Amino acid sequence: MSESHLQPSNSQPQTFAQKALARAAGLPAVEIGQVVDARPDVVLSHDNTAAIRRIWLQFGQERVVIPERLAITLDHAVPAPTTRHAQNHAEVRQFVAEQGIRHFWEVGRGICHQVLSEEAIVLPGQLILGADSHTTHFGWMGAFGAGIGRSEVAVLWATGELWLRVPESMRVVLEGELPLGVTAKDFALRLIGDLGADGGLYLSIEFAGDGIQRLSLASRMVLANMMAEFGAKTAYVPPDEKTYRYLAERLMKRKIQDARLGGNVEVTPAQDLGASGQPSIPNLQSFIFDLQSSALFPDPGAEYVATHVYRAEELEPYVACPHSVDNVVPLSQIAGTPVQQAFLGTCTNGRLEDIAAAAAVVRGRRVARGTRFIVIPASSQVLQAAMERGYIQTLVEAGAVIGVPGCGPCMGNHMGIPAPNEVTISSANRNFRGRMGTPEAEIYLASPAVVAASAVAGVIADPREVQGEGVKVEDED
Repeated sequence: MSESHLQPSNSQPQTFAQKALARAAGLPAVEIGQVVDARPDVVLSHDNTAAIRRIWLQFGQERVVIPERLAITLDHAVPAPTTRHAQNHAEVRQFVAEQGIRHFWEVGRGICHQVLSEEAIVLPGQLILGADSHTTHFGWMGAFGAGIGRSEVAVLWATGELWLRVPESMRVVLEGELPLGVTAKDFALRLIGDLGADGGLYLSIEFAGDGIQRLSLASRMVLANMMAEFGAKTAYVPPDEKTYRYLAERLMKRKIQDARLGGNVEVTPAQDLGASGQPSIPNLQSFIFDLQSSALFPDPGAEYVATHVYRAEELEPYVACPHSVDNVVPLSQIAGTPVQQAFLGTCTNGRLEDIAAAAAVVRGRRVARGTRFIVIPASSQVLQAAMERGYIQTLVEAGAVIGVPGCGPCMGNHMGIPAPNEVTISSANRNFRGRMGTPEAEIYLASPAVVAASAVAGVIADPREVQGEGVKVEDED
C-alpha cells in the first residue's frame, strides 16, 4: 500500500478533496469548509488568455510568476471565424512568446481538456485550476480540477496562489455493468436529472463502485466533465492500472522527445544515471510507480453530505430536453422528434470511442435528407486515430461533415450554428437557450450513438433500433 493510502493517525478520515487541497496548500490535513492558500500544479486558459492578460497587466507586472505551470490552448473559435477572433489569437501568441510559456498548443491541436490529458500535463493527485468551467474533467485521473474566473487566473499569474474553500463531498456509486447501448453520458444525465442542475453545487463528487472501474478512461472523462453541469466544484474517479498506464506511456514519450530535441531530462527518484553520467530515460514501470505514489484516495469513514447508489442494469438511454440539462427523460419518451442537425464532438464526447460508436451506427447508411451531421474530433490525435481506423471514411460516406478539432459550435462561435426554430441533438454538455448561438433554436443532449442514430433517422432515435442490435464498441483506451 502506498503512503497516499494511509490515514494520518492524528486526523479524522479525509475525503479526496481534503487530501488534494491539503497537499496543494502544503498542510498535513485540512477541515471541510476551511479556506486554504492553494498553489496549483497547472493553470489552464485558452482563447480567453487575451482577456486574462488585460486583467493581469493592471497588476503592473512584466513577467508572470509561474510560466512553467501555465498551459494554454487555442480551441474555442478555431480557425478564427472573425477578425476579432484572429486578433485575439494573435495577442495570445504574443503573450506566449513574451513569457516563454512552453505548454502552448496552436489552432487544430484540439480542446484544452483533451489535449492536456493526452499530453499528461496533469497527473493524479495534482491541482489544476482553469479559466473554463469544465476543468472538472481532470477528475477522470484522480486530479482535483476546478473552473475559476478570469480575474482569479490573473491573480494566479501574479502570485502563483489562490484562496480555495475545501468543499463538502458527495459519493456516487455505480454497481454492475452498463447494458449494451447505455453509456457514461446516460449515467451522467440520469444523475443530473434526478438531483437537479444545482444538486452538486460546490461539492466534490466522488465516484465509486465496480461499475466505475469497468468504464473506459474515455467514459470516465465524460462523468467528470459533466459534473460541471451538476454545479460541482470538482469531481473524482479513483485512478487504477488503466489510468497509470495511459499517463505513463505519454510521460515516457514526452521524455524521449525532449531528449531527442536536446532538452534537459530531469532525473526522478525512479531514474538511474547512465554509463556516461547523463540521465537515462526510465522505463514504463518506473513512470507507473511514480504515478501510483502520487495518487490520492479517500479514507474509509470520510464525511459525505450524501451517498447515491445506482445499479447499472437499471439505466437506459436518456436525453436532456430544451432548455436545461436537468430536463432529462428516457429516450423512449421523445423518440420521433424531428431534428435538423446532429452534432458529435466537444470536450464531453469528442473522443475516439465516441467517433467509433457513431461510425458503427451509420455504417452502410446515409444521413437523412433535411438533416445535417457534424462531427468534430476533440483533438488532432483523435482525428488521426479515427482516420487510421477508417471511422472518418465511414462517416463521410454516410454524409457527415468533419470539422477542425476544437470546440466547434458548442458555444455558438461557428461550424454548425443552427437556424431559428431548428432542432439540434448534440453530444455536448449544455443546452440552455442560445448556447449554440441561436436563442430561438432547441438543443437536446444525448450520447454519441443516439446522436448518430438521429442523424440517419432524421428524428431522435434509439441506435439499438436503427441497427437492429446494440452498439458494441471496442475499448479505445
